[in-house]
Amino acid sequence: MDKIGVITSFIHNIVVFNIPLLYGTVGEILVEKSGSLNLGVEGIMAVGAIFGYICGCYANSLGVGILTAFIMGALCGLIFAVLTVSLHANQNIVGLTLTTFGLGVYFFVGNSIKAVGWPAMSSAENVKNGFQNIEIPFISDIPIIGKGLLTHNILVYLGIAIAIGVWWYLKYTTSGLRLRSIGENPASAYSVAINVKRMKYIHICIGCGIMGIGGYYMGLNMSGSFNSSCWINGYGWIAVALVIFANWNAALAIAGTFVFGFFNTLEVSATSLANAFPSFLGWLAKVPPQLYEALPFIITAIVLVVVSIRNKRGKSGLPAALGVNYFREDR
Repeated sequence: MDKIGVITSFIHNIVVFNIPLLYGTVGEILVEKSGSLNLGVEGIMAVGAIFGYICGCYANSLGVGILTAFIMGALCGLIFAVLTVSLHANQNIVGLTLTTFGLGVYFFVGNSIKAVGWPAMSSAENVKNGFQNIEIPFISDIPIIGKGLLTHNILVYLGIAIAIGVWWYLKYTTSGLRLRSIGENPASAYSVAINVKRMKYIHICIGCGIMGIGGYYMGLNMSGSFNSSCWINGYGWIAVALVIFANWNAALAIAGTFVFGFFNTLEVSATSLANAFPSFLGWLAKVPPQLYEALPFIITAIVLVVVSIRNKRGKSGLPAALGVNYFREDR
């Protein structure tokens, strides 16, 4: 058995599984840095997935799919912003409602389109070809690393670029500094002439749009196979936990989602690893598949416990005003 090939495939699949989490995590970081806690990531990713896929296939364009997924995610963010920023509704309830709403829209639209003829990804040549892995001359030929880490589709590179861009924006730009100040103390930000409401609206919509692209990626990664289960499959909830794991740092989110991608990949690669390295990893084949399915959520729970302990020691990047509605009259 080609042991190098098994390792390469394992590393490659880790990236494949971690990228949709990266989109969801980075989008939520941007939202939470504005002081808003959005628990609707699962539903927003589902809305972006179904509309992005259908519109992308009908237009036979990967770009149209990405743009549609972003716009639909941003519209979900607009709903969240209107209810929580303007109408001061409870953020937790609105977020949970968005998840239920988004999943409902996903299945309603999906089943409706399926009844009249589901658009097959294989029939949309530009979408299928645009989602193919990109071979980088010389670099892609590097053993293990080249094929495993550096040979992926355009949405993988876009996700990493967005994560780095959001990190740079929040850390080094004036707008990013203003946004962080809103997340820490909106009343103080308002006192120095920062338009709190406008900043919240813009960044909530952009953050939710990024989540929508992550949902679209998951749909494409499953070749657009629509069935009784949702493409997102709990990734939105894991993304919310990963925000805490990454300590509200978009750059650290790349490493954090890679860790979770590792555990997700075990579910599909355990047998191959066990066969390739029977003396060292043979035990992987004896682990019940249900445990592999539960691993990401178990790790999520462990992460929350560890981070909670860290937070008590004053090492958290948690925005001080997160989840608290701002009333201008209270300043």
